Amino acid sequence: MSAGLASPADRGTQVPRGKVRALQHTLCRAAKAGPGRRFHTLMDKVLRRDVLWRAWVAVRRNDGASGIDKLTLDAVEEYGVDRFLAEIMAELRDGRYRPLPARQVLIPKRDRSGQWRPLAIASVRDRVVQAVLKIVFEPVFEADM
Repeated sequence: MSAGLASPADRGTQVPRGKVRALQHTLCRAAKAGPGRRFHTLMDKVLRRDVLWRAWVAVRRNDGASGIDKLTLDAVEEYGVDRFLAEIMAELRDGRYRPLPARQVLIPKRDRSGQWRPLAIASVRDRVVQAVLKIVFEPVFEADM
């Protein structure tokens, strides 16, 4: 795989990283050029298929556990990543998207034996949406920092 391409779950579909990075660069430049500028229309960027694929690649690469819905990354791949992302896109576009509650588990603390700390695990669907929002919003807020 070349450095300029990201393979979504290695299923043969390749998305040029350059398009998503170009979008991020454009958003950052616009935010820097007008510090008081308000970004009213970012939803069209969130709903771009290439941005959704990049978000999926980031979530897949992280290889996290299933959330409260017990949906695993492998199950999403069996279901069809394109279909999964299309459903997320439709929910976001129609205003029907609602995040699921996080699954909470207790994990042992590293330094203290016998002590536990809570860990919240978001569903795969919610992690993809979070990744999409990070891809789109980060360059805008980064310009202010």
